[in-house]
Amino acid sequence: MPAAPHLMSGFRDRLPGIVFGGDYNPEQWSPDVWREDVRLMREAGVTLVSLGVFAWSALEPSDGTFTFGWLDEVMDLLGENGIAVNLATPNAAPPPWLAHDHPDSLPVERDGTRIAVGGRGHFCPSSPEYRDRALRIARRLAERYADHRALAMWHVGNEYGYECCCDRCDGLFRGWLQERYGSLEELNNRWGTLFWSQRYGDWSQVHLPRPVRGRTNPAREVDFKRFGSELLLGLVTDERDLLRSITPDIPVTTNFLQFHPSLDYRRWARELDVVAYDSYPDPARPHTVSDASFQYDLMRGIGGGRPWMLMEQAAAGVSQWPLNLVKRPGRMRLWSYQAIAHGADAVMFFQWRASRYGQEKFHSAMLPHSGQRARSWQEVRDLGNELPKMRPVAGTTGAARVAVVWDWENWWAVEGCYHPRNDFSYREVVTRQYRALRDLRLGVDVVSPDEDLAGYRLLVVPNQYLITAAQRDALRAHVEAGGHVVISYFSGIVDEHDRVHPDGYPGGLRDIIGGQVLDMSPLADDDRVGVRGLGDTGPGASGPGATGEWSATATDWQDDLVAESAVPLATYTSGFLAGRPAILDHRLGGGRVVYLGTRLDDDSFAHLLRTVADQAGVSAVHPAPAGVEVAERLSDDRRYLFLLNHTEGPVMIQLERAGHDLLTGREHAEGESLTLPVAGVAVLSSPR
Repeated sequence: MPAAPHLMSGFRDRLPGIVFGGDYNPEQWSPDVWREDVRLMREAGVTLVSLGVFAWSALEPSDGTFTFGWLDEVMDLLGENGIAVNLATPNAAPPPWLAHDHPDSLPVERDGTRIAVGGRGHFCPSSPEYRDRALRIARRLAERYADHRALAMWHVGNEYGYECCCDRCDGLFRGWLQERYGSLEELNNRWGTLFWSQRYGDWSQVHLPRPVRGRTNPAREVDFKRFGSELLLGLVTDERDLLRSITPDIPVTTNFLQFHPSLDYRRWARELDVVAYDSYPDPARPHTVSDASFQYDLMRGIGGGRPWMLMEQAAAGVSQWPLNLVKRPGRMRLWSYQAIAHGADAVMFFQWRASRYGQEKFHSAMLPHSGQRARSWQEVRDLGNELPKMRPVAGTTGAARVAVVWDWENWWAVEGCYHPRNDFSYREVVTRQYRALRDLRLGVDVVSPDEDLAGYRLLVVPNQYLITAAQRDALRAHVEAGGHVVISYFSGIVDEHDRVHPDGYPGGLRDIIGGQVLDMSPLADDDRVGVRGLGDTGPGASGPGATGEWSATATDWQDDLVAESAVPLATYTSGFLAGRPAILDHRLGGGRVVYLGTRLDDDSFAHLLRTVADQAGVSAVHPAPAGVEVAERLSDDRRYLFLLNHTEGPVMIQLERAGHDLLTGREHAEGESLTLPVAGVAVLSSPR
């Protein structure tokens, strides 16, 4: 369900515009430092801090003994200076006394190893002692600060995502399965336990996955991930309900991680008042900029199109990668505006002041060890003082006509065991196809295949190996209603229990693609096959109705396709499938499905998408040179065009419409050439 509107409207009344700030850990510092911190926060334009995320041992040094005095002083100091607080329930790092007094509150790895104290996330989510103490301190915080003027939000926990394989979790998993399937016979059927003599004769024989020879039953693995996601979500909703019972007008969130496979964030987002996300793109990784955009569009999508919060990012470098490159001059500002361009209404950091000790002492901060002389501090301060110019953008949304599918349950299944390719990366294939759409300057949403697809003219479905009946029906209805869909190979293969659909490959999509896959054949890493286009959907096409042959190179995979109600759009020209269809075109109702039986080279795939987008009536948000990111946010009467220069030099953009630049105050005329410097940003406001 979307957030209750009054919760976020009250928050926006208190914190209008783009929120700016970061994690604040005053328990690591003396009171004289707190006063200096607040002075510098005001200088930097900080409006919100996340407080107490890892403060449990400072707030409760022994079981039932609470020391809130220091937090009272910090809350008062922040409130007196007009800085709002996103107050955390500090359950992400339980204090040592909890593990000492209750050793079974610690989690257990699959191999039976019990995790020790010394890091974070060292809790079993089913431990009654952990759950009791976590709710107790949450209640104490809520009762103590319910009416405090600084309290603006609740931050439940931190970056959830750890699994536990203790005996208690094993029993809960068994109970979860009994409720889900009703009978042991049904469980055996759904898991296919007759294979390798895994059939269960009594519920006491059923356990969560532990190490086996080879790989575990893939259906059991997917169910264990579903269970783990729901178990951890229960911790969040229990605290959320408690907090709402005491502070009903204060919104509640928790922070999500980038490309995190353990939790179904789409399901989690329904339980939160606002989506919050921690972004740490690796500057050393190829395509890190477009990967960040994908995650931002995903956060906007799982929140139902509502603005979301960039809860954490790094001011300069991080400390968790093998090589921790710092953000070069201007890139922190540029990447912050990138998040805003894709729907963020908050720009926040981990953390405010760099720690002197601990595992993350070399993680950059808004205020680094070198203090106010540091370039990173000066850039943080300047950004905080510039962001008030973005106030008109806050609360606005997007209006994309193109969507790409991302599905956690499919992620869990498609990277499961013993497939034609066992080096498959769902993240890589989805972000590659997303990147191709973004390179066409199209506005893109990231969606689930079983949600409302009515507003999209073009839907891209990358390798949807697992497809449910509901997803299949939604996809078919979308096409019949006039949607254009591009589906990649290894899609529609299994149901939600990882059982192969009947009626041949791809049984879950065969009538939708209008063809059958007789066999699925991966290609060796250095193999290439030729592909020749036969019609109007390829690199040689120039628009709707265009004809002519075209050629491409394909890698990774080749389906042996048979066209049934579809027609071939391309054939293989080399390899043992030479002459066989490689791409199918199926007209279904008022729409169209293009099925790719192979992986086209990047240029050919981009041209194919461009042609299908043209035929679907979808145009670019705004033309721009390569390396310039384009995005748009909309209010009822205004549009805000973001132009972000990720290249290594200045670029020139010819404007298709007039606009007022919120950052410079300049008016730009239609047809004018706008020059963006290196790492430059323009945000142009114009009437809708």
